[in-house]
Amino acid sequence: MEEFINKKIKQIKKGDQNAFAEVVELYKDKIFQLCYRMLGNVHEAEDIAQEAFIRVYMNIHSFDMNKKFSTWIYRIATNLSIDRIRKKKPDYYLDAEVAGTDGLTMYSQVSSDIAMPEKEVEAIELQETIQKEILKLPDKYRSVIVLRYIEELSLQEIAEILELPIGTVKTRIHRGREALRKQLRHL
Repeated sequence: MEEFINKKIKQIKKGDQNAFAEVVELYKDKIFQLCYRMLGNVHEAEDIAQEAFIRVYMNIHSFDMNKKFSTWIYRIATNLSIDRIRKKKPDYYLDAEVAGTDGLTMYSQVSSDIAMPEKEVEAIELQETIQKEILKLPDKYRSVIVLRYIEELSLQEIAEILELPIGTVKTRIHRGREALRKQLRHL
């Protein structure tokens, strides 16, 4: 896979936009999922994922071919997500929770033709609860938890993405898990 990506990057550096489209196609879902897990909002995740690919394209000449491309693009997406979290302004989207309601969104006001089975609804609710609790974690714990358990990256990859020593990554994962465990005690 890395050999294929390196070949595409060489083509991109020569101006081949089709090669860039292929790279985007390979990574778009992973980058979107990473951003979504960090931000908890589809619209913001789409924006940040798109911004990550723009940054990749604009800075492809600075990419070190001796390093893994996936680590580089994950670092860009993670940093952009953290920046968005820090600068976050109130958002008004249909999937945003309506104030004064117990978890209802504007989508919940739209009728549906399909009734979901009870178990599927429970699973979705559990996932949403866990996602909300992950979003409550401090940035430094949220990023390692998302990268480790949702993106299933190795400790070494996380250390490279976040530019941290492995020991720090391990500590943050441990503390993030403990904080998440405390938050999810009620389940």
